Amino acid sequence: MLKIENLCKKYPSFELKNVSFELPQGYIMGFIGVNGAGKTTTLKSILNIVKPDSGTVTVLGKNIIGNEVELKQQIGFMLGEADYYSKTKVKKVASVYKRFYKEWDEKAYQDFIRRFEIDENKKIGELSTGMRVKLAMAFALSHHAKLFIFDEPTSGLDPIARDEMLDLFHEIVESGDKSILFSTHITSDLDKCADFVIFIRNGEIIANSTKDDLIAEHLLVAGKASELTDEVKSRLIGYKANAFGFTGLMLKSQAKTTDTFQTARPDLEDIMINYGKGEAK
Repeated sequence: MLKIENLCKKYPSFELKNVSFELPQGYIMGFIGVNGAGKTTTLKSILNIVKPDSGTVTVLGKNIIGNEVELKQQIGFMLGEADYYSKTKVKKVASVYKRFYKEWDEKAYQDFIRRFEIDENKKIGELSTGMRVKLAMAFALSHHAKLFIFDEPTSGLDPIARDEMLDLFHEIVESGDKSILFSTHITSDLDKCADFVIFIRNGEIIANSTKDDLIAEHLLVAGKASELTDEVKSRLIGYKANAFGFTGLMLKSQAKTTDTFQTARPDLEDIMINYGKGEAK
C-alpha cells in the first residue's frame, strides 16, 4: 500500500534522516514521537507537500513523483483541523472541496456529517476545535480513498469522541483493502487500534515493528538506589532515579539472570518517555 525508502529532508535546525518503512494493505500504523521529532515533516513529504531532498515514496505501486494527481485521488488525508475559510459556511467549503475528487460520494459525506453532528449552516470559524477535526475527517473519508494519512487526528477531541474516532478507524480497514497511517503523541490511541508502530526521534526511525513485538522487546525495571550501578545504567535506555530507588526501560536482550531488580511489561507510553530520557541523558 505504502512504501517509504530513505526519505531525507534537511532544514537549518532539523534533519529527516533516511526514513524508511512499509504499510501493508488492510492495516493501521501508528507514527509516534515527541513534538518536533519529524512526524509532520514525514507525512508532508509522503504527500509531496514538502519536497524531500532524496528518497522515494511509493503508493499503490507507483512513485508519488510523476503520479501525484492520480494517486491523491486514492489518498484521504487530514493534516490538522479544518481551519480554512473561517468566515465561510461548511456547506460552501464542501461544495468546493468535492470538485477535486472524481469519486466524491455525497451520500457518504452526508452520513459522516450526521454521524459527527456537524451543522453545515455554521461558518467554519463557529465550529469548535473538535468539530473542525471531525469536518476534516469527513472530507478525507468521502471520496473512496484506499490510503488514509492523518496527522494528530484525535487532537482536540474529548475522550468519548476520541474513542469513537478510533472505532471508525477499525471500520475503515475492516474490508481489508484500505490502510491508515496516523501520527500521534497520545500513546493510548495506539494501544486501542494500531497494528504497527513507527517510532521517530530527532528525525530518525528508532523502532519499526508490530505494536506487540515492540512492547515484547522491552522491560520496565525498578530497583533500589544501590542497584543502579554504572553497569546497569549502561544497559538502560532511560531511567528516573531518586534517593529511594529507580525505574527505567531496558531491552529484554540486555537483561541478565544476575539482575536483582523487579521487571514488568511496559506500555507504549513507558517506551516513548524512556527513549526521550535516554536522548536527554
